[in-house]
Amino acid sequence: MPSPRSSRERRAGSSSRLEFLSLVSQRSPGPPDSPSRRKESGSSAAAPLPEEDCMKLNPSFLGIALSSLLAIDLWASKRLGVCAGEGSAWGSARPLMKVIEVSGHGIPWLLGTFYGLCQSDSSAAREVLLNLLFALLLDLVLVAVVKGLVKRRRPTHNKMDMFVTISVDKYSFPSGHATRAALVCRFVLHHLVLAVPLRVLVVLWALIVGVSRVMLGRHNVTDVLFGLLLGYALYSVVEYCWLSPLSAPALFALWSH
Repeated sequence: MPSPRSSRERRAGSSSRLEFLSLVSQRSPGPPDSPSRRKESGSSAAAPLPEEDCMKLNPSFLGIALSSLLAIDLWASKRLGVCAGEGSAWGSARPLMKVIEVSGHGIPWLLGTFYGLCQSDSSAAREVLLNLLFALLLDLVLVAVVKGLVKRRRPTHNKMDMFVTISVDKYSFPSGHATRAALVCRFVLHHLVLAVPLRVLVVLWALIVGVSRVMLGRHNVTDVLFGLLLGYALYSVVEYCWLSPLSAPALFALWSH
């Protein structure tokens, strides 16, 4: 029969071993819990959400405003694209809209300005036409750069049957026709002496070109609005960098011959 002292010693040794094991288990990191073990242990703490999930669950006011603006833009553009196809609501007006599209295209304006520059025999006219050519080239470069940076696709209801396109023309923001129309409109009003009815027609042409881009389904509404603002501001850059016989004598000497 074991003595009471030996039994007490065994109990004390086992309790000390249990205490040591509990301390070790608390200090030493164990293997990560599996999903099944986390389900079984109801007392375990929930894992923290990733930062991007927290942002989705708590969107900022700016994010909500931008998402709402984008949704309204897409909805309005879809509703206003009444000439996007022959079967659209105003499909019969599509040929007229395409004529307006050509009137705001860069190639006719570049060719016409270049031809006028070659045929002009007035130094004042050459100065105006040379700066118009500079403005048109600057517009093409700036719009191409912005389109390449933003890379916003054209509306889904657009038919890719546009007049003479290049690689960046698959992108939508901003509207190159709108920037060119606003730029040319402001340029013409400042440098050509026109009667009031003709000045009104120039402004109406610029606005109709912008509206036609949405009606044809080429652009969203915000593409056109930003394009008009960009073209209006671009004219100020052209005025600041105005080319004259004093600032660019080599160019004027070239065209004088």
